[in-house]
Amino acid sequence: MSSSKIEWTESTWNPTTGCTKISSGCVNCYAEKMAMRLKAMGTPKYANGFKVTLHEDCLSEPYSWKKPKVIFVNSMSDLFHEDIPFEFIEKVFKVMNENPQHIFQVLTKRAELLLEYSPKLNWTSNIWMGVTVENFEAKRRIDYLRQTTAAIKFLSCEPLISDLGKLYLENINWVIVGGESGPKSRPIKEDWVLDIFNQCKTIDIPFFFKQWGGVNKKKTGKELQGVIYQEMPEIIENWI
Repeated sequence: MSSSKIEWTESTWNPTTGCTKISSGCVNCYAEKMAMRLKAMGTPKYANGFKVTLHEDCLSEPYSWKKPKVIFVNSMSDLFHEDIPFEFIEKVFKVMNENPQHIFQVLTKRAELLLEYSPKLNWTSNIWMGVTVENFEAKRRIDYLRQTTAAIKFLSCEPLISDLGKLYLENINWVIVGGESGPKSRPIKEDWVLDIFNQCKTIDIPFFFKQWGGVNKKKTGKELQGVIYQEMPEIIENWI
């Protein structure tokens, strides 16, 4: 487990690493850049660079973490990547099932495969499932997510690179929004963020605004009209 600078989680756990690009949100993938940097540094876990790699030896790690944590699973990969065998995904879920002291946050862009596998998986209440919705085209992922039986379902609208329009948010428990950061970052517009914010507020869904992003994300900050919104699902307050 590694401590994370991602504001909506506490730690990361990567039983798999590596991925491939499938949509516009992948263009400036931070995980790919990090993986290649770690490979160049000689980090054994990243000897394959950003090629999809399974790490059986990492499956036992959560059993040793006694203090409850909020853990982002596969920050350096996508658990529902087509090159990851279902049997390995089952093993990851078994670990999460057997460690109810932690909350595990899983995020995918491969919502079709998520839905296909969902009935065969054990969705204990400590597993939060999310999909990335970076633009209008990616909205279809929300419907696939909604059909799963995850206790907490969330959207990560990051990097937000277009107006999303009307969102069907029934049975969605949390929405994260953020702009892309880095030298090649694509712009985000305030109107896009405010539209999502207002839709969340209308039906009382927790809204988490991570950042405006850009070349200097510290300078642009994370205030939306002078206010910082970093809301979490209510269950986490009860859990802590």
